[in-house]
Amino acid sequence: MNSETFKVLMVDLDRQKGDLIDFGNAKEMLGGSGLGAALYAAYSQPDLPANHPDQPLIFAIGPLTAYFPLMSKVVLTFKSPYHEQFAESHAGGRLAMAMRFAGYDGVVIRGIAKTPACLIIGGRTLEIVDVHYLWGQDVLATGKWLRRIHRSHSGHRSILRIGPAGEKQVAFAGINVDTYRHFGRLGGGAIMGAKNLKGIIVIGDTNLELPRGKDYQKLYKTIYQEMTQSDVMRKYHDLGTAENMIPLNEMHAVPWRNMQATRDDAAAEISGEKFAQELLLRKTACAGCPVGCIHVGLLRENFADDHEYLYRQVSYDHEPIFAAGSMLGVTRAGNVLMLLEEMERQGIDVISAGVGLAWATEALAGGVIAEKETLVPLRFGNAEGYRQAVRHLGNRTNEFYYLLGQGTLTAAKAYGGEEFACVLGQEMAGYATGEAFFVSQAYGLRHSHLDSAGYSFDQKSPNKDLWAAVEFFLEEERRRVQLTCMVSCLFARNVYTQERLQECLSVVGREQAAVSLPAQTKRVQAERWRLKFASGHDPTQIKIPKRFSEITTWQGPIDQDFLNQLAHGYQEAVRELAQSAEFQRSVQAR
Repeated sequence: MNSETFKVLMVDLDRQKGDLIDFGNAKEMLGGSGLGAALYAAYSQPDLPANHPDQPLIFAIGPLTAYFPLMSKVVLTFKSPYHEQFAESHAGGRLAMAMRFAGYDGVVIRGIAKTPACLIIGGRTLEIVDVHYLWGQDVLATGKWLRRIHRSHSGHRSILRIGPAGEKQVAFAGINVDTYRHFGRLGGGAIMGAKNLKGIIVIGDTNLELPRGKDYQKLYKTIYQEMTQSDVMRKYHDLGTAENMIPLNEMHAVPWRNMQATRDDAAAEISGEKFAQELLLRKTACAGCPVGCIHVGLLRENFADDHEYLYRQVSYDHEPIFAAGSMLGVTRAGNVLMLLEEMERQGIDVISAGVGLAWATEALAGGVIAEKETLVPLRFGNAEGYRQAVRHLGNRTNEFYYLLGQGTLTAAKAYGGEEFACVLGQEMAGYATGEAFFVSQAYGLRHSHLDSAGYSFDQKSPNKDLWAAVEFFLEEERRRVQLTCMVSCLFARNVYTQERLQECLSVVGREQAAVSLPAQTKRVQAERWRLKFASGHDPTQIKIPKRFSEITTWQGPIDQDFLNQLAHGYQEAVRELAQSAEFQRSVQAR
C-alpha cells in the first residue's frame, strides 16, 4: 500500500497479450474516478468514435477497496456511444474484490478480439477464449455458459457479460456484473460489443496482506458496527430504495405514464412494501458489504395448463420499478419483475429502455408514429406488449428501434414528439421533484441523479435560491467524487465523511493521500469536467424538453424562469471548473 504508482494491466486484444505497467502518482490520482480519468486522458483517442476498437475500456478501483466495508464498487470510464463524450459508470458485485486480489488497481482493454471472445484475467492468468457460440445469447444464458467454461475459483471471481443489445451496439447497452449489478448507463455494453467481448472473467487468485497493528482493526470494527448496529443503513437493508415510491408519490414527485402525471393512487401496488410482502425472495450483497441492499424478487409465470410454472429471480430497486412500472403505467408488481427480467436478458439499461418506451407509447397514441414502427400495440399498462417491445429494442429489429436504441431524443428528432421526450442529458431518473433535479441531471457530468443529488435540494430547500442550488451541486458532486475515488458505495456516504476517509487512508499506509485528500478531490472533480468538455460537451446544446415545465410537483407548477436561470448558472460553474483543470495542466506542462 506504500506504492507511489498504480498497478495497471494493459490488455491488447489484437495482440492477445497483456502488459503490467506502473502508472501515475497514487497520491494525486487517489484511485477510482481519479485513476479512471487519468487513464482515459492517457489512452483515449479523441478523434475516433466511441465504438472504434482502439478506444479503451477502463476499470479502476481505489486505495480502500477490500480494506473497509462497502468499499465495493468499480469505476468504468470510456467514450460513450450515447453522446460521444467522456463517460463514467459504477458497479458493485464481486468485481472490485476480484481486481484487488488479482493485484490490479486498473485494467485497460484495447483492440478487438478476432472472434466473439471471453477475456479471462487474474494475477497469474490472461486468456482470450473463443466463445462465438454465445454470440446472440441473452445475458442470463451467457452467465450460465461462462460459469461452466471457468469452473475454478468460484466465489473469488467476477463474471461480466453483455446481451444482444451490446452486440447490436444499442447506445445504452449495459454490462451485467455477477447477475445483480450493472454498469448500466451510457453504453459500456456497446463498447464491449464493439471489441467482440461477450464476457470478462476476473479472478482474485492472489493473497492480500492486511495492515498490521491495532489501529486498523479498531477502525474497521467501528465502521462495521456503525453500518450494522445503527439505523444509518437500515433503510437499504429493509425495503431498499424501493421504499421511496410511496413518499415520493405523495409529494407528487413520481413520473407516471411518460410523466403525464406525478402522482397516482396505484403507487402502493408497486411500492417497496408491496414487493417485500408478496415477492421478496431474499437479500444479498456485493463482496465486502455487510448491509445486503440487493433485493431479489420471485418472478413466477404460468407456462402451461395444470398449474405449470416457471420461476426466476429478479433484482429490483426504486429506479427499475419507476422505469418498468410507473413510467409505463404498469401497476402490478409481478409484471414489473417480468419486464425487468426481459430488459436484463437483453442487456439493456433499464432506465433508458423504460423511458424510451414510455415516449413511444405517447407518440403512438398521439399519431406521431404508427404501429408499423412499434410492431406491437404499445399502451400504458400493457406489460406483455412492452415485453415484446424490449426484445425489439435489444435486437434493433427495424429502423424505429434502431433509432430508439440511439436514445429517445434521437428517435424523437426523426419522428417528432421532442416536447414530451423525458430526457435530461440521457433518459431521466425516477424523481420529478422540481427544477433543481431537472437541471442537475441534464447538465451534470454523468447526467445521473447520483451526480449531485438535485432531488435532495428540491426537497430540503423549498426557497428557490439560484446560487445556493449551484453551490449545493458543486459541493455535493465534490463529496461524491471523493467517495468514488476510494471507491465506496454511495449508500455509505453518511458514514464515510472526509475526516473518516482520511483516517482510513492513514491506517492503510496512505498518509500523504490522506493529507492531500481535500485538494486532490477538487482536482479530480475539475479534471473530469475538463475531459467532458474536451470530448465535445457543449451544455448550450442541451435543452430541457417542454414536458418538464408542464408538470406540478409538491411545490406547485414548475418555475420556468428559475429553471432557466439555474441551468445557465450551473453551466457557467462547470465550465469554470473545466477551465481551471486546463490551466493547471498547462502549468504542469510548462
